Amino acid sequence: MNNLPMQALAISLRNLRVARGLTLQQLSEHCGVSRASLSRIENGEVSPTADTLGRLASTYSLTISQLLAPLEQNFTPLIRRKDQETWQDDNNGFLRRIVSPPGAELCLEVIEGNLLANQCIQYAQPAFAGHEHHLVVLAGALELTIENTTHQLDEGDCLRYRLYGSSQFKTHNQPARYIIAMTKRSM
Repeated sequence: MNNLPMQALAISLRNLRVARGLTLQQLSEHCGVSRASLSRIENGEVSPTADTLGRLASTYSLTISQLLAPLEQNFTPLIRRKDQETWQDDNNGFLRRIVSPPGAELCLEVIEGNLLANQCIQYAQPAFAGHEHHLVVLAGALELTIENTTHQLDEGDCLRYRLYGSSQFKTHNQPARYIIAMTKRSM
């Protein structure tokens, strides 16, 4: 279950679009998500999928975590697990937990991902060109494709990469639990 309030996310996404001076139709054309889907998301009727969040993040040149932080919070150096925000994409068997304490001024964030067996999530492009990631598989196995290069990662494996194009996270007969440390903006 998402502990991030869907209505707060909906309002934040609508405010972001309006602040950028985009109509729903223009946003749809930029990100490749239908106008109707965007409207339902902004009205809090449905939660966006991981793919949709990835497309919106790329369109706005933000990370997914920045999209999922609808209310600015003051910096706190410690955040207990029970207080860490989660977001779930039931369509893709994916649970995302923001491990890092919130802080807009900081340039690194840590995300935990849990992807069920036999699932695949694709992102068309990164939030910004050269988006740096360090991914460590904590449990299970993950097939990670960065642009056209596929990496088979097992428990304990770490892959460091910069994103310039598409990426795909795929599991086979077992789920994967992993951590990604990533920059929040272009360096």
